[in-house]
Amino acid sequence: MQRKGIWGSLTLIVLVSGLAWGLTNLHTSQAQASRAVTTYKQWQKAYVAGKSQKYVKANNGQGATTAFSEGQGYGMLAAVLAAKKGANTRTTFNQLYKYYRAHRISSSLPLMQWKQTKRAGKMTSVGSEKNSATDGDLDIAYALILADKKWGSKQVNYKQAAKKLLTAIKAKEINPTTALPTMGNWATSSYDRSKLRTSDLLTGYFKTFAKYTKDKRWTTVAKRSQIAVKKLSARHKTGLFPDFIYATGSGIKLKAVKPYAIESGTDNQYGYNACRVPWRLAQTYKMSKDAVTKRALTKQLTFFNKKKKVTAVYTLGGKAVNQYVNTAFTAPVNFGARTLKKTTLKTKTAKQLPKSIEKKNYYSATIQVLTALQ
Repeated sequence: MQRKGIWGSLTLIVLVSGLAWGLTNLHTSQAQASRAVTTYKQWQKAYVAGKSQKYVKANNGQGATTAFSEGQGYGMLAAVLAAKKGANTRTTFNQLYKYYRAHRISSSLPLMQWKQTKRAGKMTSVGSEKNSATDGDLDIAYALILADKKWGSKQVNYKQAAKKLLTAIKAKEINPTTALPTMGNWATSSYDRSKLRTSDLLTGYFKTFAKYTKDKRWTTVAKRSQIAVKKLSARHKTGLFPDFIYATGSGIKLKAVKPYAIESGTDNQYGYNACRVPWRLAQTYKMSKDAVTKRALTKQLTFFNKKKKVTAVYTLGGKAVNQYVNTAFTAPVNFGARTLKKTTLKTKTAKQLPKSIEKKNYYSATIQVLTALQ
């Protein structure tokens, strides 16, 4: 009887301890969700403009108001992620969606025009601005899938829009030889198709697209992207990816680009495009838990953990190009550290992040809010 009493007491202690642990975890996750939603609301107030059609302002308060398909994808993704954390953002999402629809290349080619500028009170695209940018289209498609899963497609047919957009991306923005993402629908020559923005290797998205559409082509794109990730990770001890690289052939042969060959002086460095890679790798790992992604992310995080602070732009050998910090570089590393539970790096990078959203820094602020919401 006495032993029975002891075991009963022990069982009660274990149950109470487990309940306390569970409640602590619940409160922690609720607090994190609340902070993320607060961050989102700050970001929305600073960067989301428009009335019935809303867009993300990218001009940082200087000159004419501009918007990019990249920002529209980010905005739609942020709105639906905030909704998943309890925010009332469906109306905002639908207004962002209307703006995307109004700025498609055409109703039959639903890729989004990559840039709009306010001219005579209207957001319009001219000349080459009417072409697409693959990174924006990929985020818009994924956001539409999340919206369909969150709200259903009875009131607004998110499912149909997502599938039509994915059909267009597959036809116009995937290299037919490498099965990797191109930079946009304008990349039609073999040379232009070989230009790869490394932050577009969104394997988690491609696996989701395959499951959502039951189209095996997306499975191929996912597998080929993983091959590219593995090869890119192996090129340098740091594991850092360059902003851009040339990728050719069925074997995915990689060749370095020179500065200013594609976009800027950091084309061959870990710059303002590749800084998103730790976020995208962590995003993929949360979705698919695959070993290739984990190894590539771990290698980059190991490099950053050796640094006193994360600064802006690195050579692929690991030399800091600048001494200043930038949230667009810090937030993805922090998210990667949170995802893989690298406590020291998580704490170190968290101290670098601004306590509230930067008001005139669209790119950095938007990456911060997206990594906070995931």
